[in-house]
Amino acid sequence: MKRSIKPNTLAMPTPVWCVGSYDKDDKPNVMTIAWGGICCSVPPMLTVSLRKATYTYGSIIERGAYTVSIPSTEYAAEADYFGIASGKDTDKFAVSGLTPVRSEVVDAPYVSEFPLVFECKVVETVELGLHTQFVGEIVGIQADETILNEKGMPMMDAVNPIAYAHATREYVGLGDGLGKGFKIGKKFIK
Repeated sequence: MKRSIKPNTLAMPTPVWCVGSYDKDDKPNVMTIAWGGICCSVPPMLTVSLRKATYTYGSIIERGAYTVSIPSTEYAAEADYFGIASGKDTDKFAVSGLTPVRSEVVDAPYVSEFPLVFECKVVETVELGLHTQFVGEIVGIQADETILNEKGMPMMDAVNPIAYAHATREYVGLGDGLGKGFKIGKKFIK
């Protein structure tokens, strides 16, 4: 039997993504978000939603670009820190010991130590309420060679990404693979 719950942001899991931007003084900044996802296949687009009160919001508005660095589980503490400290008050890269890298294709930095990075150019901004959704065209992807398979595609188990459970405020790793997409469900096709 199901029980009704008050509407809330309890979808699970949500990604743990670190959004990179430069401020007006060209200082690299990064913040962790959980509200984001792929929103279009052609052209490839990725969306992130931020509150206007965040330091990153103003930087993305000003520069028209952002990166999304995907942390592996070994960087869970750093990713959490990026979400609780403000770039307005501190240099998160210096404090965490991680390395900002200037993207060659968009006006935003990414986190060198994180294995997978999406470089995005803002194509649309949507006011949603408390959050503003930035729709970015993916114009570049950086991937550590160690996470790529023989076809040059990132392998989820090698990236070892972090997911976030909003209801319990927990970071979790992903479990074992369950089967190939567009294949395991074919048993129901007659």
